[in-house]
Amino acid sequence: MGRIYNFSAGPAVLPEEVLKEAADEMLDYKGTGMSVMEMSHRSKAFESIIGEAEQDLRDLMNIPDNYKVLFLQGGASQQFAMIPMNLMKNKVADYIITGQWAKKAFQEAKIYGTAKAIASSEDKTFSYIPDCSDLDIDEDADYVYICENNTIYGTKFKTLPNTKGKPLVADVSSCFLSEPVDVTKYGLIYGGVQKNVGPAGVVIAIIREDLITEDTLPGTPTMLKYKIHDDNKSLYNTPPAYGIYICGKVFKWLKKNGGLEAMKELNEKKAKILYDYLDQSSMFKGTVRKEDRSLMNVPFVTGNDELDAKFVKEAKAAGFENLKGHRSVGGMRASIYNAMPIEGVEKLVEFMKKFEADNK
Repeated sequence: MGRIYNFSAGPAVLPEEVLKEAADEMLDYKGTGMSVMEMSHRSKAFESIIGEAEQDLRDLMNIPDNYKVLFLQGGASQQFAMIPMNLMKNKVADYIITGQWAKKAFQEAKIYGTAKAIASSEDKTFSYIPDCSDLDIDEDADYVYICENNTIYGTKFKTLPNTKGKPLVADVSSCFLSEPVDVTKYGLIYGGVQKNVGPAGVVIAIIREDLITEDTLPGTPTMLKYKIHDDNKSLYNTPPAYGIYICGKVFKWLKKNGGLEAMKELNEKKAKILYDYLDQSSMFKGTVRKEDRSLMNVPFVTGNDELDAKFVKEAKAAGFENLKGHRSVGGMRASIYNAMPIEGVEKLVEFMKKFEADNK
């Protein structure tokens, strides 16, 4: 069987070109006579892999010099604890709840101090982003936390919250590198890479250097201190070396294809094809308030569970994989990350039109 159109929310589709390149280097990376999977993370070859990956990411995102880039492990979920352990100096933090992952981060932060939910869209099943222009931010808050793109619910912050001078911490796992970003608006921006950047097992954290201190909460494990990883250039222990290598290849692929401006343009085009169809379809409906729609994750329903199941099954048989919605919300979801080619979205819409006509 050939390549399918993979609409998975993560681990997700990677650029074919990157996979082919990795396959070519699988047994012998640049004349070293071994695979990157087998090489020492202390070797010259790996040092240049991680160094170049960081530099390419800095170029892509225009990351200022006073921000550190860390390649970490433990998934985005480990950051739910690592953030309060490292940043909660006053033991107060404000959270904006726009989905399951923000909610999980909020619950975790409560272990370490006073976490407050200062805005939420749970009243309408997280189908919109609340107004964050004038929030009741605690004057002692160490940071304000958001999940910027909500993979499960298909919403995205188009305007960042007004944090009234407090550092903004953002989980960008599912919108990472999908469009240009002004890094200076954040204190800490992080994401698991398995949605839009690389294979599962790597988390990238971009942190303003004044937030990286020795002063962590008592009991913080050595491995969960940002300063330890920063001092050791992400090589304190054996990093997820192969995952970082693939991320590095994806960064080069992005640079070669016009960077984040070009990606934004392509992603807007792809999302428009799907949203335009959903807006005029009499069978399928998008579930998100229009102005809050994500470019990366597009949830939709027919309103009938049996019909939804039939659609997912027939779509799979036709070569469209992983269209089932998250188990917590049901329905369907198409994740159309950077590496999803535009024809994948066009063909999906053709298939949906046909399904609609056949099941009137």
